[in-house]
Amino acid sequence: MGPASTQDSLAERLLAGDKRALARAITLVESDDPAGWELVREVFPHTGRAAIVGLTGAPGSGKSTLIGALTKLRRAQGREVAVLSIDPSSPFTHGALLGDRIRLTDHFLDPGVFIRSMANRGALGGLSEAALQAALLMDAAGKQDVWLETVGVGQAEIDVIDHADTVVLVLMPGSGDSIQALKAGIMEIPDIIVVNKADHPLTDTMIREIRGVLSLAPQRGWRVPIVKTEALRGEGVEELIGKLDEHRAFIEAEGTLSERRRRNLEAEVLAICTARLRRDLEARLADDASFAGLLDEVVARRLDPASAATRILERFES
Repeated sequence: MGPASTQDSLAERLLAGDKRALARAITLVESDDPAGWELVREVFPHTGRAAIVGLTGAPGSGKSTLIGALTKLRRAQGREVAVLSIDPSSPFTHGALLGDRIRLTDHFLDPGVFIRSMANRGALGGLSEAALQAALLMDAAGKQDVWLETVGVGQAEIDVIDHADTVVLVLMPGSGDSIQALKAGIMEIPDIIVVNKADHPLTDTMIREIRGVLSLAPQRGWRVPIVKTEALRGEGVEELIGKLDEHRAFIEAEGTLSERRRRNLEAEVLAICTARLRRDLEARLADDASFAGLLDEVVARRLDPASAATRILERFES
């Protein structure tokens, strides 16, 4: 059996919902294997059906426990679910996997649930590109709900979260960092805000603060709901599912789902172009003596970095 027929069978198995084929496909994309990109090309027409929900928030806010509770409810509704946990802080290739096993242990053996962690830099040197391709593969494999879990509000996490149809910010009472990030405009106002561990005495104070931040934000058609949950006990999770469904219906009716996806796909195309151009440029400059000379001039402060960049680009354009 030649490589092409092997590839065909992997795509067919993936589209049929085979968990092993999906796991293998994500590994190919993560390791920047050309076979992975070919696979994405083949299955891409079968994507766009999943509801992709990004959940972000500081470590310890209970996102994973919340995702476990959401998964349980979605499975009870008969829906296929995938979880992609993104932890750029982990130095190991799958450093977050053991944590996922512990937190999502109820779902690990469920054939209707697929769980994957991504902690390495992935395809094209960018975590976000690899994660987005992985989400596409999960979508192609027939998963109806894809949860993207990210830690913090670094650029890689924001890039990934930007590709979700619905963005959920998970906060816990007593942590002011995320509210400061909202106030400072570091992150876009999410579609839904969850206050988890809501039996904390500071919960009501936090909700008042969040309402204050939301009142200053530009008013959109969608009013951002604040949902109180106690994920460990499953409290408030049904209400959150209701808000997720409401938001999905709203953006479909308003036409903003297709607008959002168009903007996100444009950003993804540009990100892949940028990564490939940079890689090409680095390879071409690696053994270029004149580039080393230019860099010496910059180091000696005789030439500024922007002028050096202009000269390099002029050489490539000519």
